[in-house]
Amino acid sequence: MSAASSAAGPNGQTTLQADVLESTVVDEALLVRLLRRAGRTLARPALECFEMLMDGATPHQARITVLAALTYLVLPFDLIPDFIPVAGFGDDMVALTALLGLCARHLTPEIKMRAQRRLDGWFPPTR
Repeated sequence: MSAASSAAGPNGQTTLQADVLESTVVDEALLVRLLRRAGRTLARPALECFEMLMDGATPHQARITVLAALTYLVLPFDLIPDFIPVAGFGDDMVALTALLGLCARHLTPEIKMRAQRRLDGWFPPTR
């Protein structure tokens, strides 16, 4: 296993020193499977949202709302700064909740199928 230690550096900053794990300690195949599964889990809603935006049958108002929510989540400024405990992420949660609710109403089986095909191309299913 590795050992980690910390010490005060110049200007009072804390520096962390850690040993690098050897490949004999980390099961690389397990790590690859874990990362692939996490990638699939995180990418699925994003791809479904993208396919919904690209679908011609999606109402324009829904597209504009999705783009506005995504823009708000990506931009570095917020109505309530994130460094404020608890409340800082509240506005982000409102935008995310609105986005998920809107996507749930407008996702069709065809959109989900296109997103699934794209997901399988990016992250091939594993056994």
